[in-house]
Amino acid sequence: MTLGGGVCWGLSGSMGQFLFQHEGMDSRWLVPIRLFLAGVILFIFCFVKHRKPLFQIWTKRRDALLLLAYGLAGVSACQFTYFLTIQLSSAGVGTILQDLSPVMILVCACIAGRRAPKPYEIICIALALAGVTLIVTHGDFGSLAVSEGALISGVISAVCVTVYNMLTAPLTYRYPVVVLQAWSFLMGGAGLALIFRPWQFGYVPGPMGLVGIAFVVVVGNVLAFTLYITGVSLIGPSRGILYGFAEPVTAAVIGTALLGSPFTIWDAVGFLAVFLMLTLISVNGRKPSTQTSPGTGRS
Repeated sequence: MTLGGGVCWGLSGSMGQFLFQHEGMDSRWLVPIRLFLAGVILFIFCFVKHRKPLFQIWTKRRDALLLLAYGLAGVSACQFTYFLTIQLSSAGVGTILQDLSPVMILVCACIAGRRAPKPYEIICIALALAGVTLIVTHGDFGSLAVSEGALISGVISAVCVTVYNMLTAPLTYRYPVVVLQAWSFLMGGAGLALIFRPWQFGYVPGPMGLVGIAFVVVVGNVLAFTLYITGVSLIGPSRGILYGFAEPVTAAVIGTALLGSPFTIWDAVGFLAVFLMLTLISVNGRKPSTQTSPGTGRS
């Protein structure tokens, strides 16, 4: 489930890149629609299968506040910045920048525990920074191979992943994952629509555009989130982040093979560094002495 969820996100990111490059879509138009439609689908499902927890979550003040933060500051903001990064660069860059989030979670754990980083954590931070640096510069450290806007939005996306990872556990212990996603998507779709007003863009998708929208809604939202977070609940977040590396690999392969995205030796070395970072986190996260392990979130 976790591996399948990562692949679904990679496919969705690649479809988003296709829609931006060949269908003339804008992330400010696509993301509110994507989130809202996915929210409607999951809400109908929850109304049939999980009606009691669907509304019960709003009766408890603490859970309601956590859900608002999780859905708006976490999931929705992550979705928008992720697709904005893809629009400004490529699906491969967007997904690999999100993989900075486990390192951010490690740093938060050190700050919260008022402790110095462990040796393996220092290595993880160094690997993550080295990997991303190679990817965004292609080895030319005097210039960026991606735009500053893509780099900034990608890092913000990783921050948002960190936020909703840290808010996930208290809620998933009491409510089905699909309930949390249904409300998050609905709130995000409505909130982003009020901010960006996609109806003012005057954009009308063609047949392939409609297929693409359906794909990113069903595969990228409904299927990916449900598979990944359910899988993580079974195998644990420390292993989940490792299997989730299927996302950037999928996006990079499809982007290079089908969408013409450049993939250099520096990108390969950068991907390897990030993968080694995730492996270290995963291996050490299984140890009983590890009190805080990275969370479950992806794009």
